[in-house]
Amino acid sequence: MSDTAATHNESGAGHADHGDHNYINWEKGLWSWWMSIDHKRIALMYLGSMLVFFFIGGALALGVRLHLFAPAEKLLSNDAYNIAFTLHGVIMIFLFIVPGLPATLGNFLLPLMIGAKDVAFPRLNRLSYWLYVLGALVAVGAIAQGLDTGWTFYAPYSIQNAGAVLCATTAAFILGFASILTGVNFLVTIHTMRAPGMTWDRLPLMVWTTYATAILQVIATPVIGITLLLLFMENQFGVGVFNPELGGDPVLFQHMFWFYSHPVVYIMILPAMGVVSEIIPVFSRKPIFGYRALVYASVGIAAISFLVWGHHMFVAGMSDVARYIFSFLTFFVAVPTAVKVFNWVSTMYRGSVTFDSPMLYAMAFVFLFLIAGTTGVHLATLATDAHYHDTYFVVAHFHYTIQGGAVIGLVGGLHYWFPLMFGKMYNEKVAKFGWLLLFIGFNMTFLPQFVLGMEGMPRRYATYPAEFAPMHQLSTIFAFVNGIAYALVFGNLGWAAVFGKKAEKNPYNSLSIEWTVEQMPPVHDNWSEIPVVTDWMYGYGQPEDAHAQH
Repeated sequence: MSDTAATHNESGAGHADHGDHNYINWEKGLWSWWMSIDHKRIALMYLGSMLVFFFIGGALALGVRLHLFAPAEKLLSNDAYNIAFTLHGVIMIFLFIVPGLPATLGNFLLPLMIGAKDVAFPRLNRLSYWLYVLGALVAVGAIAQGLDTGWTFYAPYSIQNAGAVLCATTAAFILGFASILTGVNFLVTIHTMRAPGMTWDRLPLMVWTTYATAILQVIATPVIGITLLLLFMENQFGVGVFNPELGGDPVLFQHMFWFYSHPVVYIMILPAMGVVSEIIPVFSRKPIFGYRALVYASVGIAAISFLVWGHHMFVAGMSDVARYIFSFLTFFVAVPTAVKVFNWVSTMYRGSVTFDSPMLYAMAFVFLFLIAGTTGVHLATLATDAHYHDTYFVVAHFHYTIQGGAVIGLVGGLHYWFPLMFGKMYNEKVAKFGWLLLFIGFNMTFLPQFVLGMEGMPRRYATYPAEFAPMHQLSTIFAFVNGIAYALVFGNLGWAAVFGKKAEKNPYNSLSIEWTVEQMPPVHDNWSEIPVVTDWMYGYGQPEDAHAQH
């Protein structure tokens, strides 16, 4: 096996000296960033914007948890409590998690990972960010009006709060267009802009999961757009679609909403799986185990995700036959997911594992997502779902899936590719301590909520019987530990981006193509000459008994 995944053309331009010029200082001034069509700058603008909403949504969550510390004492009024948990969900889902990994690491890494100078439609990429900002500004209108429908906008309640719902649904509609444009851009980029030698069976696994995610974005997002448009028409023009008083059916809204919202879970999760698939081979010093199986699993998860929306509605009155079918299909999702977990663990087995902070996050992802998956089996089982439905068991399962999956994957990916993105190195000791604090804080926040759900504590309630107090109090205390951990983790990265020591070229000795750029951070166009892929990249597509040499 060769020492590198790609070689530059013989032309001396392939090794041009760019001095201190890179994509960050290529042009100066806020206007140059706002008007930029560089995929790397757009990724950083997405990241900065989404982190603002992440901490706003997190502060709302801490307010809800503080309110729930005591059974009956009211820190918030009932209306304020409803508004707080609604805004927490809307902000975290639509303004942070859904765009999350695709818009940030996906935008930054996709062209670098396939040897391209940018995405296929750079101006469309800029437009997608502008739409994100516009959608966020419209969402602020819903915040100002006190949106209190829950993040799912369930009818007919969402028809009774027309002003705030109008702003929120319009915002989600605009954000949906941003997501669709990103997905289309990624699909065309992967199909048409791969470097010479970058065949389909040499694509990095991060690219494969981005590809599967883009398919979901393009196919599933229009469904929620149509749903929100119908809700808008019902609110404004009295068209009877979901309101039973007008001849509509509120269960229809649930079907349409979850037909989108279950695939969107994998829009959040699949890129995180790609991140983990990149990190584990590098820090295990072994090729990835079962490359093709992981590819098929990624595409399989995307396909099955369109067929399981009904498991959110087992108690909504559907027929027994429909419940049996949806239950079986939900169990079937575990197959490709288990393939991924098996291959990740097999890659680590007998490897020279080093526990740098990116690897710690990757291993945490595997552990936390296993809990998410196994608790999901309880919700796929008809008998147990009837008991756990709309309890804190669902809240805990959901957060293990989204925070333990998508967010942990994003944070791990930021640590891994941070030297490439900024050319700086963060404080590794602080990073490891932040990981430990986050791991403890997260688990101790949501494990008690599984207990609450099993004991029958309903979610969304502003008050509760005193018997549930100990678990609520434990959850609240560690929610603040969780919040402090995120502040420490992102504070460490933010400090390093400005004041960190200059990173070595390819500090983790990866053979993936993105690390072959001429300098870190990369120049505006990534490479002076398009690289030529001449051999298998580190950890991809090699025989299982191959040994990587460093």
